[in-house]
Amino acid sequence: MKFEVLILGNSSATPIYERHPSAQVLNFNEQLFLIDCGEATQMQLFRYGIKSNKITHIFISHLHGDHYLGLVGLLSSMHLVGRKSDLHLYGPAPLEEILLLQFHYSDTNLNYKLIFHPTNPEKEEVILKTAMLTVRSFPLTHRIPCTGFRFDEGKRAATLNIEAVEKLKIPSVFLSGIKKGADYTSPEGTIYRSEELTYKAPSSRSYVYCSDTKPVDDYLEVIKGADLLYHESTFLHELSERAQQTFHSTALEAATVAKTAQVKKLLLGHYSARYKDLTPLLDEAKSVFEHTELSIEGNWFLV
Repeated sequence: MKFEVLILGNSSATPIYERHPSAQVLNFNEQLFLIDCGEATQMQLFRYGIKSNKITHIFISHLHGDHYLGLVGLLSSMHLVGRKSDLHLYGPAPLEEILLLQFHYSDTNLNYKLIFHPTNPEKEEVILKTAMLTVRSFPLTHRIPCTGFRFDEGKRAATLNIEAVEKLKIPSVFLSGIKKGADYTSPEGTIYRSEELTYKAPSSRSYVYCSDTKPVDDYLEVIKGADLLYHESTFLHELSERAQQTFHSTALEAATVAKTAQVKKLLLGHYSARYKDLTPLLDEAKSVFEHTELSIEGNWFLV
């Protein structure tokens, strides 16, 4: 089952050095989720071959422009190309008013249903739950209300032991049940336990997105053990005072969060425009947490 993240934008505040403001696409088994929607997101979707009308849910972390100013344009384009399917939007409560005002003065009546779900910046909440995916929002500490998002895969099915199944000539109609834990009874009455016919199910995976935040203990528990953590790393640690003033994190602090929370891999992002070369940010983070990578636009990262 596919579970991967495409980086559309990784710059803080402004587009620069061919880097764009925050935006990501999460592909979960060919269901597409957009996380934040900075300026030029729809152009980045086009550039990397992502059809916007395949996006079913959009998650906005907060109302600083570099995280949502591409949203009105994207929603309008979806309307213009004839989208009909429902679109779920999750974000700060005032976002709904912003969109309604924009659409009112442009006399836009969307062809599709936009279903708005206000997020709560004060506490952790489950905001989406399906059979195979649970999404939680949780508070971050920034200059304005801001939330992170955690995506947890549901329990995965076991993998069939093809050799054993073929040897017993088990009809295909039974295979789905066996993968889910059902035993198989042969025509002769012999019972074969599911464990004999499968390999252990792969572990469920999780992705966490921490946009703009000071590094605080409050969110450590909710991000604990994630397979992949995206955490803003706006500055090098020599500018930790500036990071503190602006409610951002340094690369060193992001790595410390990853290490403390015992995540498997860290992705850095939300880079300040002062850094054309991102290598020092990576080196700084890896001095604390070796399993760190730079989020690079156009790159897919497996969860």
